[in-house]
Amino acid sequence: MDWLSHISHINWLAVLLAFISSMVIGFVWYMPAVLGRRWMQAIGKTEEDLKNIDGGAGIWIPMMLAAALTSILLAILISALELNTFLAGGLFALILALVFRAGGHVIHNGFAGRPSEVTVIDAGHDILAMTIAGAIIGAMQ
Repeated sequence: MDWLSHISHINWLAVLLAFISSMVIGFVWYMPAVLGRRWMQAIGKTEEDLKNIDGGAGIWIPMMLAAALTSILLAILISALELNTFLAGGLFALILALVFRAGGHVIHNGFAGRPSEVTVIDAGHDILAMTIAGAIIGAMQ
């Protein structure tokens, strides 16, 4: 697991900025005025439904943990591959996002019978968020 040895080479400020960018992109992406209203319609929910979901912080903590781990893993892989530019980090993350994140949405939403609009909105968010995170990390290597 030689790639894991690159954890000591991580620029933690880059990881933090990548994580924050992911949170900001998600916040804006799913705002009702941007794509949130269309996403809610596609999943058959209203703003009121989403406000009344049980779980409180239990909903946010796993999502934030996943975003943090994504940023850390991107930093490890970008360091291991010596992708030390904005473009190289962004392109690498874009490819990963297309294959693993968007591909996962296509597979799972397809089998769940969800509308394709849900897949496009969710995959689009993941592609943008990961690409920007990778670009930040690559630029700060």
